[in-house]
Amino acid sequence: MKILSVNAGSSSLKFQMYEMPEEKVLISGVFERIGLDNSFYTIKINGEKVKKEADLSNHDVAVNILIKELLENKTIDSLDEIKGVGHRIVHGADKFSNSVILTDDVIKEIEKFSDLAPLHNPANISGVYAFKKQIPNAVQVGCFDTAFHQTLKEDRFRYAVPDEWYTKYGVRKYGFHGMSHKYVSQRVMELLDKDLANVIVCHLGNGGSISAIRDGKCIDTTMGFTPNAGIIMGSRCGDIDYSIIPYIMGKTNMSITEIDNQLNKKSGMLGVSGVSSDFRDIDIKIEENHKPSILANDLYINSIVGYVAKYYVELGGIDALCFTAGVGENAPHIRRMIVDRLSCLGIKIDKEKNDEFRFGKEGIVSSQDSKVPVFVIPTDEEVVIARDTYDLI
Repeated sequence: MKILSVNAGSSSLKFQMYEMPEEKVLISGVFERIGLDNSFYTIKINGEKVKKEADLSNHDVAVNILIKELLENKTIDSLDEIKGVGHRIVHGADKFSNSVILTDDVIKEIEKFSDLAPLHNPANISGVYAFKKQIPNAVQVGCFDTAFHQTLKEDRFRYAVPDEWYTKYGVRKYGFHGMSHKYVSQRVMELLDKDLANVIVCHLGNGGSISAIRDGKCIDTTMGFTPNAGIIMGSRCGDIDYSIIPYIMGKTNMSITEIDNQLNKKSGMLGVSGVSSDFRDIDIKIEENHKPSILANDLYINSIVGYVAKYYVELGGIDALCFTAGVGENAPHIRRMIVDRLSCLGIKIDKEKNDEFRFGKEGIVSSQDSKVPVFVIPTDEEVVIARDTYDLI
């Protein structure tokens, strides 16, 4: 059965087509700068990547070209071969704890959450409408970034704010990166050959979050009402004292919108280092003994170690510590600095193994005398979407 996994952004559209249940990737690609000048797309098939320029005025045009590429590359002979299209939907609030078939009523319900994810949900839904129009016979499925975290109990997802904020306005912890945390926690349980296990997953990229997972269910996570909570990130501040906001507004006359932009796009590693939100750029400056970059890195490690230690206690010990996503998978020195700080818990790293695991390589990087195995597991959100779509069909 052929299934498409789709992630539609406001100006982009990523996709992978799978043969299910074998989970074989047949073709993948990304359409970029949709609705903007100089738009283009990239197709990868049989190990070869081809970039093409195209006038991508909207998502409908992108989907039309995608279908044309599927046919021309003989990935399909007709659209009827595509049985399902799974869509990444960023926010399902507390309404959706699992992936669902996207009926008209469900889509209307998701559209109600647009004010919780104004940059993401409308774009996700535009992708849904484009595929419904172009591939009407395929089952459309919504897979939510927030769904995996809906197992949090009320004493973990509620904030100590006026009750009306929660009951009337939905102010609570939702958590994000759910499909990544789901994939990695399931994968590590396979590698451990255990049905029951306590796992901490560190999804470390330009955006980052950490989750405490007991027996496949999330009990706590760092991101909150928005993705700006938790650990320090590339350009997001993570946890701060909220009183900073009215203080800076008073000092600078910035609006709340300007403040929000500063905390989401001008803070984090970028804000402290003054260099970049890209960890690779900061690493270069650290080698040059650039003090602000060194400080940014120290703050970053501190924020991660603090949450890992907290979740270790909340879980009552762990069976595995996992690193994933761009930084987690490809920055051995970051993994080493984090694990070295956790040595009091008996967690130790093997330097040679750790240096070896990068660029898609999966395995254990802890030393033989470590009380807890440390894994590097490349994340695969697309296959989670494909699995859920296949299961629902």
